[in-house]
Amino acid sequence: MDADNLKGWDNLPTTFSDNPENVADNSFVPDKDAETSTGNKDHNGTRRRTTACVTHSDRYLFRRAFSETQLLDIFGIEPPKPGECWHFITAGDVDSLSFLKIMTRHQRIKHVIVSTWCMAAEDILQFDEWLETGKIEKADFYVGEIFPGSYTVEYRMLNDIIERHRCGRVAVFRNHSKIMSGQGEKFAFTIESSANINTNPRTEQTQVTVNDELYHFYKDYFDGIISIDKKADTK
Repeated sequence: MDADNLKGWDNLPTTFSDNPENVADNSFVPDKDAETSTGNKDHNGTRRRTTACVTHSDRYLFRRAFSETQLLDIFGIEPPKPGECWHFITAGDVDSLSFLKIMTRHQRIKHVIVSTWCMAAEDILQFDEWLETGKIEKADFYVGEIFPGSYTVEYRMLNDIIERHRCGRVAVFRNHSKIMSGQGEKFAFTIESSANINTNPRTEQTQVTVNDELYHFYKDYFDGIISIDKKADTK
């Protein structure tokens, strides 16, 4: 991203409403440092979501639209080609899930592996919409060991969409990898990133690779994961 594309981004709000009664305005508050959190409140006093997310906030949609516009300026409108690989360094202007949105623009995704340490409620809602509309047929989610206890509402939401759509599994283990790897109707892809699937104003690095063997490499590994929470693993 060049500097001109980032102008004005730092002036945007980076937190959501913390009113648990106002779901539409998004009661989730991104952590200042999510990876140090141990419960409904972290050591910085950040409040966790207490209600399920049922609709996207305007602020979320605006950030996602800006994020996707930035990526479209780079990727263009032509579908990725096998063997192509892109490297990105972003300064908070592109969130992780927008890379997957670019993949859904070019094809229906038959299967996607989603590995993240934690995950935001509105991003889970986005997966729900993709599964409902058929943009994604099957999704397997792999989250960190802290997720069920520290992100209780998000964890229930994630298990609910898997159960309703009967489309994959949710596995919990000592996981800190950030990977989205999928097989589509036209090509396979892998998105490897330093970013969790949440809104994060930090600098992040991401690599997007169009390669069938890399998708199967990750699929073979994650298929072998045994979830800590066996009751929730629907595989």
